[in-house]
Amino acid sequence: QVQLVESGGGLVQAGGSLRLSCAASGSIVIINAMGWYRQAPGKQRELVAVITRDSGTKYADSVKGRFTISTDNTKNTVYLQGNSLKPEDTAVYYCNAHIWGGSYYRDYWGQGTQVTVSS
Repeated sequence: QVQLVESGGGLVQAGGSLRLSCAASGSIVIINAMGWYRQAPGKQRELVAVITRDSGTKYADSVKGRFTISTDNTKNTVYLQGNSLKPEDTAVYYCNAHIWGGSYYRDYWGQGTQVTVSS
């Protein structure tokens, strides 16, 4: 089994910054991609950013230029640095990882961490 543990959420003022971390542990052979999604109240979960094993990245248009995704492969950890935060960034942020455990690829999810941006 694989576990994803997130940290770094909290309350921040508009214009401020926040850094989220997500560490993967367990039966991991290959991490093909890791990413962050978010879900605001009454809205569907949406992709924020993803980074692939070859360091390719993709961002939602709403966060381009403000958020940066990165990884520390030695720690199986993905980070999301958010700057110039806006109230509309308020959501529960979920870590996702696409992992090969030895038999097949599978998606795993973290428990979610709340980010609240006050105006």
